[in-house]
Amino acid sequence: MNKAFLDPAPRTYAPHVYLLARSSRGPSCAPETLSIDQLNSWLLHEATRIDDVMLMFEEFMWRCKAAGLAIDRATLHIGTLHPRVIGFSWVWNSQDYFCDEVAADANATKSEAFTRNPLFHVINEGQTIKVDLESEEGANSAPLMRELADQGYTTYVALPLSSSHEKRNAMTLATRKPGGFPPAEKDLIRNLIDLLALHIERHIVQRIARNVADTYLGPIAGQRVLDGEIKRGDGEAIKAVVFMADMRGFTQLADRLSGPEVTAILNAYFDRISDAVLNHGGDILKFMGDGILAVFDQKTFGETAAANAAVKAAKAALEAIDELNRNPPEDLPNPIHWHPLKIGIGLHRGEVFFGNVGGEERLDFTVIGRAVNETSRVESLCKPLGRALLLTEPVRAALSGDLQTGLNAMGEHALRGVGKPVAIFAA
Repeated sequence: MNKAFLDPAPRTYAPHVYLLARSSRGPSCAPETLSIDQLNSWLLHEATRIDDVMLMFEEFMWRCKAAGLAIDRATLHIGTLHPRVIGFSWVWNSQDYFCDEVAADANATKSEAFTRNPLFHVINEGQTIKVDLESEEGANSAPLMRELADQGYTTYVALPLSSSHEKRNAMTLATRKPGGFPPAEKDLIRNLIDLLALHIERHIVQRIARNVADTYLGPIAGQRVLDGEIKRGDGEAIKAVVFMADMRGFTQLADRLSGPEVTAILNAYFDRISDAVLNHGGDILKFMGDGILAVFDQKTFGETAAANAAVKAAKAALEAIDELNRNPPEDLPNPIHWHPLKIGIGLHRGEVFFGNVGGEERLDFTVIGRAVNETSRVESLCKPLGRALLLTEPVRAALSGDLQTGLNAMGEHALRGVGKPVAIFAA
């Protein structure tokens, strides 16, 4: 999940719910008028070619309006597999013309805004719930119901879209029509939602596949695998800055602490290094014990920008580890057993093969080549040279002038497997 969340104004969302994307095409994304049969036909044909759930849902709702259905607000909610996100939702409103895509983290399900929402019972128990917002009892049944009643809504309905999992997907509908949804529309709306649910199931499978690929392979490698690069040897030679980080004294640390304690420290360390890399556009390819391998692709950045981003990421990672040492989180083991964490980072620039390697039945999408091996050798010099960040001449030469300033020449060093000594610089 992207950490650069959007400002939801003029809307507001509950804590732990974050705006990811917004569309405001309004009625223009649908015909001015159409029949229910035409809406059914759209769901069976044209809608299958829309890859974005937000755009499909937005267009579906405006087509419902064009067909004369009394729906003025609708939300769609799906669960997912993601290390940080428990589910995604889409929120459409005919009054402000917005259709938002939002994500909820695990803490959202513990908030009163969710547990007192009728949606809680739909997702957890599969109930279908109707609330009469024109009555004081219904309007005061939950904070959201009070809010909707004050905005002029008369009826709210929440219903499950499927029951194939422990946690159900769900949809909500609300109308401003006095007396609520006309009886003649109820079966029509239910049939349309049943068709929409088929699309949602398809998108859920695709989104979960993308989340899993991104989580375990990274967004760039994950997308390439999903695009069909799944054969051994699939890939390409790229020029990149290779980033390699390693924790000092990890073996001794693992000997002193229990497995869960070591895991907690590793996760805190990986959090800070990976955030620094990802926030500067790098692609993390592998966690190797206590090491991290990442690349900054010159094709994506450009030569100078890739080098700049790698150095900035490395400096941000070191600052984050320093902050961890200054203010150890309470959920980590007693600092006397591990404090302070010390790391080394090596940067080198060259050509690598970015693609599938491994056995016929079990592959790994990674980078291999001389540049990777040489980066490992550079990183291993951090300890004997007493520096936390070392980079090679090819990286230094690609840096913009402001980042070259302040580099300290550490001389030329022989790297195992490299024919001639390599100039090393400390940052």
